Amino acid sequence: MSNTISSAIATRDTGPGALIAQHRGDIELVMPSHMQKRVGAWIRTTQGLLRRNEKLLEAAQNDPGQFMAVLMDAANLGLVPGTEQYYLVPRWNKKKRATEVTGVRGYQGEIELMYRAGAVSSVIVEVVYENDRFEYRPGRDERPLHEIDWDSVDRGELRLAYAYAVMKDGATSKVVVLNRGHIAKAMAKSESANGKYPHLSPWSTDTEAMWLKTAAHRLTKWVPTSAEYIREQLRARADVAAEQGSTTVPTTAALPQPLEDDPDDDVIEAELVDGEAVA
Repeated sequence: MSNTISSAIATRDTGPGALIAQHRGDIELVMPSHMQKRVGAWIRTTQGLLRRNEKLLEAAQNDPGQFMAVLMDAANLGLVPGTEQYYLVPRWNKKKRATEVTGVRGYQGEIELMYRAGAVSSVIVEVVYENDRFEYRPGRDERPLHEIDWDSVDRGELRLAYAYAVMKDGATSKVVVLNRGHIAKAMAKSESANGKYPHLSPWSTDTEAMWLKTAAHRLTKWVPTSAEYIREQLRARADVAAEQGSTTVPTTAALPQPLEDDPDDDVIEAELVDGEAVA
């Protein structure tokens, strides 16, 4: 076997892709139970991303520990790296004077976590372009009116992003409406958007998706986003049952609809970025 081939095999066996496979057990352990059966596909998707993105591979090689920490975060959330659920982005570390991998949760990831908590029946997250019709007046409208001319070749520039959830009892969550100013503030706080490689940031490669993510993330202040919410409810019910001497163990189906006892679970007025109605 030539030295070149031997070197290539050594690099393959000790590189970030191999490191992911070596930690399969750890990844599977922290994943939500519904994801554990798909851990193989999860790993292959991540390995494929490294093969297609040289900058990302370089960043992962520079700091494998940081790379695995990011992957473990994605696994713990039950999100797939390298997708609109969870972006993997190279960023410049000034202290190390080298690139490293950082994780950026995408809008689909935010939505997935809301659904998984079990409190919502649907989540609506949309962007509004200049030529769209958009109306929402807090206190008058339960939900925004958004009309799009689908025949239009050009809908104009991005103007707004909004998000709300319909709870399982039919109530509407807080409606979040963000304008360009709020999106700009969110982008200004992004390390990936303001680092050495801003062109690799999802703010540059997938701008609309990051507007959606910003609105979805703001909505998470008002909507449960973790399956742990359900588990906590089950544990609380089990504790109560034990204290009462009941032999019946509560199940998820026996739980009340989440938030039904919350006085703010009725229609909540929107968070408006300008403090007035948007039209």
